[in-house]
Amino acid sequence: MCLTLRAVALCLSFLTAITGSSTAQAQSQALIDQVKAVIATDSARLETTFKDLHGHPELAFTETRTAGIVAAELKRVGFAVTTGIGKTGVVGVLKNGPGPTLWYRADMDANGGVRETTGLPWAAMKPQTLADGSEVDVMHACGHDAHITWLLGAASALTKLKSEWSGTLVVYAQPAEEVGLGAKAMVDDGLWTRGLPKPDFALGSHTAPAAVGMVSNTAGVRMAGVDQLDVEFRGVGGHGSAPELAIDPVVMAAQAVLAYQTIVSRTIDPQTPAVLTVGAIRAGRDNNVIPASATLLLNLRWLKPQVRELMLKRIDEIDNGIAAAAGVPADRMPTRTMKGHAGPLVNDSALVERLRPGLVALLGEGKVVGNFPTVMGSEDFQEAFAPLNTPYVFLLIVVAPPERVASAQKQGRLFPYANHNPDFFVELPAVTLGAQINTVAALALLGSKP
Repeated sequence: MCLTLRAVALCLSFLTAITGSSTAQAQSQALIDQVKAVIATDSARLETTFKDLHGHPELAFTETRTAGIVAAELKRVGFAVTTGIGKTGVVGVLKNGPGPTLWYRADMDANGGVRETTGLPWAAMKPQTLADGSEVDVMHACGHDAHITWLLGAASALTKLKSEWSGTLVVYAQPAEEVGLGAKAMVDDGLWTRGLPKPDFALGSHTAPAAVGMVSNTAGVRMAGVDQLDVEFRGVGGHGSAPELAIDPVVMAAQAVLAYQTIVSRTIDPQTPAVLTVGAIRAGRDNNVIPASATLLLNLRWLKPQVRELMLKRIDEIDNGIAAAAGVPADRMPTRTMKGHAGPLVNDSALVERLRPGLVALLGEGKVVGNFPTVMGSEDFQEAFAPLNTPYVFLLIVVAPPERVASAQKQGRLFPYANHNPDFFVELPAVTLGAQINTVAALALLGSKP
């Protein structure tokens, strides 16, 4: 998931307009202080865990080491644990009397093709070897290492605070968020047919690159829907010296890349958000060989389903038109393969309101952002709960060092880095604070002791 710097900038500009009553707090200040104290005693362990996870990133569906750490830690603090759901997913269940069932998620996978440049002592510098023997740079450049650490910190804290809540807490580590397939994989692997407690509510959170100390708790559409798809152009291969004997798929792919840019700029209403990105072109190997095929890797972002359908329609029309003009026969028209999909993330307004008093008590009134703008970054968190129509809330927790943010702003940049960049960095105090935020949020959604 990637948040745009523009979106975060808009958020900061809105801070002075934050509204909402802090009356009728669901949690007393005494309980908030308990949360702080419990997690403070665990802060050294959490930082060590975070550094270890950061230094050992794993790509989608290969998060075996991370999953093992999650499973062991959850068992240690008393959760009943199920592993191997959706290949590497881990689910922990803690029953604590009557009351609602809350599912709390953290994602595990890292970013491929990103070589870390932070210079941190715990930086990830070792490439990951893929199944085919090739190597790729891997980095936690989106904060999933922090997400897992927050989950482990909150899970431990909530076991120590069992006298303060009632219900069932389910925490789970999800694989493959970055490729948009992890939530679906867990559902397809029987997440809701294994006898696990069904959720009344769901909770998730994600890092954001602003100065640590704030959280976005905002209702409505928060993130865009997303599609990951491949388009393959099939031509006729040949020698580079005799292009007249070939049908060049590289040329067709190049034409398509440019033509796609007109979909958003000339087909979609300018006031309707939409993004189409070609992330990679894969074709050929040698300088003097025209390959038989070329593949484009596309990413679509959208807020309205009809916009998605229009983009897909225009992609197909462009692809087929280019291929026909190049002389490709009807039985070798381009193919479109859908690899991943998630709908927009929409926070439940009632749950947002339930969380707000506790978060304000924890952070302060001016630190809880209630009107963070919708971003074109995406998540698949919500896809796990779509079959059950479960209400959910998803928080954005800021993690950048304030001094680095201030330095960047003096240089005319709003932020020192963004998600998915090789210099992405989570300030260590945000590790503890994120665990506190998620614990307080969970307490607001679980039942109180009679």
